[in-house]
Amino acid sequence: MEIEIRTLDNAAVGNTELNEAVFGAAPREDIMARVVHWQLARRRAGTHAVKGMGEVSGTTRKPYKQKGTGRARQGSLRAPQFRTGGVVHGPVARDHGYDLPKKVRRLGLISALSKKRAEGKLVVLDSAGGGKTKDLVGKLKTLGWRSALIVDHEVDSGFLRASRNVPGIDVLPSLGANVYDILRHDVLAITAAGIAALTERLTREIVR
Repeated sequence: MEIEIRTLDNAAVGNTELNEAVFGAAPREDIMARVVHWQLARRRAGTHAVKGMGEVSGTTRKPYKQKGTGRARQGSLRAPQFRTGGVVHGPVARDHGYDLPKKVRRLGLISALSKKRAEGKLVVLDSAGGGKTKDLVGKLKTLGWRSALIVDHEVDSGFLRASRNVPGIDVLPSLGANVYDILRHDVLAITAAGIAALTERLTREIVR
C-alpha cells in the first residue's frame, strides 16, 4: 500500500509503503469505542468525595429522650436528615480505571489508523521540526488544517514549542499515539520516522 510523502510546505517529496496489517485493516467501531472509554476512565481524577455520618463533626449524644416528647425518635444530630448531618451513599474517592486486554488496545489503535487512511485523512510528512509559531500557522493555513494531530518518532522540542499555542493542533511522539487523540482530530499527520516506529511496534505485537 503506497502513500505520498509531503512536506509542511505541501510539496511532494516521494512515496512510502504502508503496512497493510496496520493501515489497511477493517475499522472496528466497537473496539475503538471500548478503548476510548478505557482511556477516559483512566484520566478521571476520582478525588470527589463527601462526608458520611461517621466523618462529619458533631456530638454523639442523643438529641433528646426516646419517648414522651411527641416528636420522631432521633439517635444523632449527624444523621442525614439534619442540616449539618452526613451524606448517605455519596461519592467517595476512588480509581475509575480498569483493565483492558492489550490485544484490544492494539486492535483499537490499528482501527483508528486504518479509519483515517480509508477516509483520506492520513498524511505522511517527511519531517516535523524547528520553526516559529507564526511560520507554522501560515503553513497550516496553506494545508487547510484546522484540527490535526502530528505524530513523530521523537518530537522536536522547537516544533513542539512552536505548535503549543496553535489551536486545534497537537503533537505526540509515536509511543504516545492513542485512539482518543487520533479520532478527535480531523487530520492525522505522521512523519516517515513515526510511520516506521508505529509499524514496528504494532507488527511486533501481532507476531507475539
